[in-house]
Amino acid sequence: MRRQNWTPGWIDLDTPNAARMYDYYLGGSHNFAADRETARKAIALWPELPMIMRANRAFLRRSVHYLAGEGITRFLDIGSGIPTLGPVHEVAREVHPEARVVYVDRDPVAVAHSRLLIEDDPQSQVVEADLTDPGDLLSQPEVQELLRPGDPVGVLLVAVLHFVTDAQDPHKIVAVLRDALPPGSALVLCHAALEGRPDQAGPHQEIYSRTATPLTMRTQEQITAFFDGFELVEPGVVWLPQWRPDSQRSVGSHPERMTGLVGVGRRP
Repeated sequence: MRRQNWTPGWIDLDTPNAARMYDYYLGGSHNFAADRETARKAIALWPELPMIMRANRAFLRRSVHYLAGEGITRFLDIGSGIPTLGPVHEVAREVHPEARVVYVDRDPVAVAHSRLLIEDDPQSQVVEADLTDPGDLLSQPEVQELLRPGDPVGVLLVAVLHFVTDAQDPHKIVAVLRDALPPGSALVLCHAALEGRPDQAGPHQEIYSRTATPLTMRTQEQITAFFDGFELVEPGVVWLPQWRPDSQRSVGSHPERMTGLVGVGRRP
């Protein structure tokens, strides 16, 4: 396989990668044959997957735009993947041109490409760190500077916590992040839910078990519990299209088929 100039030499291009699969679902070009092959198998089982991923990206845009409108100018995007096709810094700066963003991902490919994308942007930075080690993540200089006391911060955990296993205690991880935030900060969360399409939960999790990032779908109760210590913003924890939609028409008649539960909470 031909190695692109944005791909570090140590990366295995033959192993499918969730961040690159996501880019493929969105219609991007930052993916390889192994990613496309695995993604196509997932789509064959679940034809709505590209639509779900695009709904996820649309929620990211709406939530960031909302928080920027509420005065938040600092954003920490954890599990950011490859920030293409409407990245956080572009959305936030539609409201606040001075908005700052720190992108965090554990995938060297995503990190390397992200750094190339924003190398001329002094208000955006990229950190290689793992959500499952929140102490190390919070100790990174770029993150410490972003979380300094003062203005609130928007923390984005969009389509990332379902890649954290139960054994890694995702609720404790979120609590550690919460306690590090200045008052008034916000949590934006999107998580794959078991209830939306229970017939697809098993096969879809099996597909991702073949990648370096296996998937753990959770119940609505488990997902809502991530907001402990936050005050939920209306309309609460809802299906992807239902969170402050651009129009009621965009919600559709079966929003649960998007399978992602989302919400935004503010820390008192």
